[in-house]
Amino acid sequence: MPDPLTPYGNKPMVTPIVNAVNYRYASFDVLRRITNGEVDGYTYHRDDNPTVREVEKKIAIMEKAEDCIVCTSGMAACTLVYLTYLKAGDHLILFHDIYGAHYKVSLALERFGVKITWINADESQTIEQYITPETRMIFCETPSNPLCKVIDIRALSILSRKYGIKLVVDNTFATPYHQNPLDLGADLVVHSATKALGGHNDLMAGAIAGSKEDYDKLWFSRQAFGTTLDAYSASLLERGLKTFSLRAERMSENAHIIATYLSQHPAITNVRYPGLASDKGNKIASSQMVKGYGGMMAFDVGKSIDDARKFIGNLKVIHHAVSLGATESLICVPYLTTMLYMPPERRTSFGVKENTVRFSVGIEPVETIVDDLEQGLH
Repeated sequence: MPDPLTPYGNKPMVTPIVNAVNYRYASFDVLRRITNGEVDGYTYHRDDNPTVREVEKKIAIMEKAEDCIVCTSGMAACTLVYLTYLKAGDHLILFHDIYGAHYKVSLALERFGVKITWINADESQTIEQYITPETRMIFCETPSNPLCKVIDIRALSILSRKYGIKLVVDNTFATPYHQNPLDLGADLVVHSATKALGGHNDLMAGAIAGSKEDYDKLWFSRQAFGTTLDAYSASLLERGLKTFSLRAERMSENAHIIATYLSQHPAITNVRYPGLASDKGNKIASSQMVKGYGGMMAFDVGKSIDDARKFIGNLKVIHHAVSLGATESLICVPYLTTMLYMPPERRTSFGVKENTVRFSVGIEPVETIVDDLEQGLH
């Protein structure tokens, strides 16, 4: 079968967008080789797509993984992991400090008979007491969403291997530029590729990187559930990956300067950024985040939710919007946005306040961002 990415022999500089739903077989022998996994062959889009496959290979390299599966969103990636490795009667340990949409997924998992224990990331060192004979998975996010709490991946991996538990790490906040969870002992690393990997607010995708064995299991789930990414979004994601390292480095540099500035401002309290020496997660972050501390932070504005609203309403350059990891600086109040999936009492049970602000630092000139923050706070 001719390679759909190199139809004329010469490889194009840009991966072609292959929109084909199905493919004409060159021969029965080619079909046999595809079925046996001997070649990257294509039969039907829900199974595989050549544009998507190129992106998967690139993300696998970035995460130092054997392979990677890409799907339609970050939450689709998380759900694929849960439905691939958990069954009725199994026990899952989740941290309160993960993206709020997990609360919705947890309700579905509990309906299917999965038992879930939620713990605070500040108490991650006590996690062993929550492990039972039925515990099959620990899922964590570090730095966490939205408070940028840091969890010791190496310590969790040692514990997971001791009990034969699968350790899954959401690396969306850190990005593979700063942190590689697989190198630290994690079994799987998950991304909302919508965020920093794509980086331009114009695509939605998820990614899971790990071993070849895990790829095969996750591929089966993706094929069954029909969450294969479309070719156009895959092309946008590949384009974003070309500038990813440059963007990640700039965001981290900007964020460190901004976090230092905010930590000294009288209207701001509880600045949470792993790169600050005063941050309780700084020591662990310094040991597992190799090129900086990322572009995400959280802080409290004034004393009330109205103070946070007024501050955000005054901003002129920084955009009031959800999502993160984009070229533009984005800011939101998690209590009113990313955590709306959760009951009000749950939203503030692990450190988030009504006036807590989550800030995704962009690649604008840092003085432009600081000036906007200053006038907004004034």
